[in-house]
Amino acid sequence: MDNLVENLGTENVVIIGSGPAGYTAAIYAARANLQPLLITGFTSGGIPGGQLMTTTFVENFPGFPDGVLGPDLMDLMKSQAVRWGTKLIESDVTSIKCIDKPFEITTLEEKIKSNSVIIATGASANRLGIINEELFWSKGISACAICDGATPQFREADLAVIGGGDSACEEAVYLTKYGSKVHLIVRSNKLRASAAMIDRVNANPKIQIHWNTSVTEAIGSEWLENIKTIDLDSNQEVIKVKGLFYAIGHTPNTGFLNNQLEIDSRGYIKCESGRPETSIEGIFAAGDVADAEWRQGVTAAGSGCMAALAAERWLSEKNLAKIITREQPEPKKSESSTNNVDEDTNEETFDFNSEWQKGSYALRKLYHESAKPILVIFSSPSCGPCHVLKPQLKRVISELNGQVQGIEIDIDKDQEIAKQAGINGTPTVQLFKDKLLKRQWKGVKQRSEFKEAIKSLIK
Repeated sequence: MDNLVENLGTENVVIIGSGPAGYTAAIYAARANLQPLLITGFTSGGIPGGQLMTTTFVENFPGFPDGVLGPDLMDLMKSQAVRWGTKLIESDVTSIKCIDKPFEITTLEEKIKSNSVIIATGASANRLGIINEELFWSKGISACAICDGATPQFREADLAVIGGGDSACEEAVYLTKYGSKVHLIVRSNKLRASAAMIDRVNANPKIQIHWNTSVTEAIGSEWLENIKTIDLDSNQEVIKVKGLFYAIGHTPNTGFLNNQLEIDSRGYIKCESGRPETSIEGIFAAGDVADAEWRQGVTAAGSGCMAALAAERWLSEKNLAKIITREQPEPKKSESSTNNVDEDTNEETFDFNSEWQKGSYALRKLYHESAKPILVIFSSPSCGPCHVLKPQLKRVISELNGQVQGIEIDIDKDQEIAKQAGINGTPTVQLFKDKLLKRQWKGVKQRSEFKEAIKSLIK
């Protein structure tokens, strides 16, 4: 983006959402020299990168014959969008004024004006509302097996997945890597997944399918211990599990629109079949927020392309487009985060003054010897929220000019350390000073929250 020379003021196009639809729309709009602004989202409606951030291997996205980790795929899309000149804001949109033009988009920090808008906010995982769900949420119950399945509490334990689609089947197979047995609880008498996923479930001896069954209650003390189920014949059963994972569908993220656009009965934005235009001229929709039928990464990407092309044409027709100029027609090659994997620190590579290191060796050395605050993130390679949070933490550490040190612990590699630390989900961040745990966070938080906590410990 350093080769862009024009500040647009009112934006050509603001893209709300950062899944396959949002990033693809950004790539096309950026290559059209519209210099799009993309608001990634942060915590509302899910994490930046969308639902592919909570999947393992994506095996049906064209161009990856051996599959690609969902978070890695989204990192690549993000890098491509940024390379061509997309501006990113890591925030949530709280509202949008759709009546007046230019449109006014309000984020947590500011108001932004734009001549056109592409809504690609996707959908959020549903909850069931069973008895004691809130009590055991993140203490055995989760909506993301890919994020939390590798935590120590679930290893060699009986686990359960609720759902009958591709996501449920994928999560059940994934959890067999860690659990001793996986109960797949299906509310109907058949799986709705693809044939390939059904074959994998049927071929896995660790998976037991419970047909026509629903979960009614979660039971335990400090951690989930059992679930109560009921089938169509009203037969009740108590199943011993330490983990219960939901894969029961999603709800479109349209609450911030305040019913200013036409929405269907299920909450999806109404568009003509195969078209990205919404009920308001100049506002377009792409991806799962407008797709109740297909809901695939590749279809979301395709709809993002259509939305960007439609926005470009509309801006040109209305004589609203402000085309930026580039000092160089070809941008620099991207430095994708997937090509910069941190290696574990060992005795030879350990640097007492480094701002960021990885692994148990660095943790032990700094924990015992460093006088600075130590920020430790417990992560997993397939954890999408970890991909989102790590760059944020590195930025915080950089802004504090070496007054704090960061360490990443991979809970797959360092299981004992994760167990000793009481980690029950990723990402988990712990802040230490003088060998004492000062703060702990679970999930993705604002940078300012980490920064203020660290600054309070710096003398």
